[in-house]
Order: sequence, then structure tokens, then C-alpha cells
Amino acid sequence: MDRTRAATRGGAVCTAAGLNAGVAEGVGRTALLVAAARAIESHRPDALARDPFAEHFVRAAPASAGWPVRPEQVPAGEADPLWGRLGRYFGLRTRVLDDHLLRSAHQGVRQVVLLGAGLDCRAYRLNWPPGCVVHEVDTVEVLAFKQAVLGRTGAAPTARRRTLAADLRLDWAETLPAAGFDPTVPTAWLAEGLLLYLPAAAERRLIATIDRLSAAGSSLAFEIKQIAESPQVRTSPVYTAARQRIGIDLLALFDSGQRPDSAGELAERGWTVVVHTPYDFTALHGRGPRPEPNDALAANRWVFATLPGQRCG
Repeated sequence: MDRTRAATRGGAVCTAAGLNAGVAEGVGRTALLVAAARAIESHRPDALARDPFAEHFVRAAPASAGWPVRPEQVPAGEADPLWGRLGRYFGLRTRVLDDHLLRSAHQGVRQVVLLGAGLDCRAYRLNWPPGCVVHEVDTVEVLAFKQAVLGRTGAAPTARRRTLAADLRLDWAETLPAAGFDPTVPTAWLAEGLLLYLPAAAERRLIATIDRLSAAGSSLAFEIKQIAESPQVRTSPVYTAARQRIGIDLLALFDSGQRPDSAGELAERGWTVVVHTPYDFTALHGRGPRPEPNDALAANRWVFATLPGQRCG
């Protein structure tokens, strides 16, 4: 893949239309939404997480070039349903999943796989222990855009970084080991903001693949919506603001089919599973979104699973 057609220096808009294809619309565009939220969070005095690269992605894509990247660019502050409330949700999610991955790494896990890695830069911004390898799996278009923008920042990864272009709706099990993944050692898996968009069959296949490729001591964190949302929730300010103000119809992107019980499936396969609401971590950190009427975040659950003991076969 030719990655030389990079974004212009200083975060200016990329000139190669094809380079922006992966983040111009659909699920790819949600990666820009999360990047903008991370950029805003990074500049808060009480930031839950910091990502110095996020605003470069936002400014490099024509679809998001005018979006805010600092708190002072959001006049309503945290009362803004899009850049305040939903943005703070993404900031909290980033912090919690950062902590999860680093905790695994400091407990001895040296192999990390980010499924649907998007525009997050954990391989660059986290303080990994020596010897860590971070695999980023996403579409070829998203990875190309990401590499082009990072290339202009002069950033250097803090772990060994490997990228794999794959469609996670399909069978990717054979390509990951070919890219250097070792299924015989423990892995910290992360599926951040991914399963919401996958068809049920693809989610089941992904969970089965993770289980098959995981050695004892592995962990997995992912996000789901536990229940179908009511019509009142579906017309809540978070969803309408995203659709009307930045052209992202989250409800249309979420797969509408009946969702599998992935947490239960993992438990049946021998994993130890803990399920949290985002508000558990709002309480833990003392900041973040809080419940509200007709809440678009109320059905969200963050699932953490670990695989103890010995595996046979």
C-alpha cells in the first residue's frame, strides 16, 4: 500500500481524495467524531485522557475540518449534547480502556490487539512496558489516512506497532497470525466502539475467533448496547445533534438486528466476565456523563473478560 500521499504539514486538509475515503462517511466518519471528542478532552484542565494526535486527524479530513477540538470552541460546554455530553462519554471510555490495557501490560501481557482501531493512537501515546507489541486492525482506508497524518507529525510509537488491513465483518483469523500475532502467548484484546456496528453473525464470529486465538491469561474489553432503545431515546438530543450538526446518523449505523449475548457466550467458554455501566466509572473518577431522562447512554455496557487457567488443545 502506497502511504506516501500524506496529509499536508500542520494539520492542513489532505489533498488526495482517496486518502479521505475511509473517514468521509459511514462508520469511518465516526472515527473522526471520537477523535474530535478526544481532542476536546485532551485540552480540559480535568482531562480524563490525553491524545495529542487527535486534533491532527480532525483538521486533516475535509468532513471534520470545521469541528471543535478545544473546550472553548464549544459554547455550551458540557451541556452541549454532542461535544459536551457525548464527547465526555468518549473521553471517559478512552480513560477506562487505556487503564485496562496498561493494567494488562503491567501484569505481564506483551501482545495487544486493537480491533477496529480507528484513529486512536494508543501505540504512540501510552507508556507501554518494554517489549510490548500493538496490533492495529482496521480497514485499509482508515489505516492509510491514519498513517498519512501521523507521518506528518513526526510521531514515534512507544511500542512495536503492527497494522493489519481487514474487514472485521469477514473471516480475519488467518491474516492476524500471518502479521506476526502469536496465539500461544496472552493477549489484551480491545474492541472499542466496534460491536455496535457489526451484524450479529459477525459479532458471534469475532467472539469465537478471539476465544480460539487466546492463550490463558488473555483479556478482552468491548462495548455493547444491552437493550433496544425506546422511540423516546432514539429522538434524544445526542442522536439528533450528531445527525443534524455533523451528518452522522448513529442509529442508522448501528446494526438493527437482535444482538447476541457475547458476555454470556464468553462466560460459557470459560472466561471470567464483568459488565459495567459507564456511570460506574463516572462515579469512580468523579467526572464524566451522568444519567438523564431518555438517556442515549443508558443502554451502553462496557464488558471486561479474562481467561484464567490452562487451555487444552
